[in-house]
Amino acid sequence: MIKHIVMWKFKDEVAKSAKLEMKRRLESLKGVVPSLVDIEIGLNCIQSPAAKDMVLYSEFASIEDLAAYANHPEHLKVVEFVKPLVCERHVVDYEL
Repeated sequence: MIKHIVMWKFKDEVAKSAKLEMKRRLESLKGVVPSLVDIEIGLNCIQSPAAKDMVLYSEFASIEDLAAYANHPEHLKVVEFVKPLVCERHVVDYEL
């Protein structure tokens, strides 16, 4: 199993409604992208200098399934929505 974790920092001017729309669009990929086993999106609720604003936790059966997700047209649509909203993106992928 592959765990895919992504953390974002939003640009200062991004409205809460855009953050919630990003969360909604990411969550909507479950059941649409066949290789996506599970997904969870969280908005940060405790501020600290080390904190990021949003996190994605997702699971895939294999590295190939993660690659299929990364290149899926519906995921790519979400990526295009997200890019203008964020100023930082950090990723960790690990295998169990």
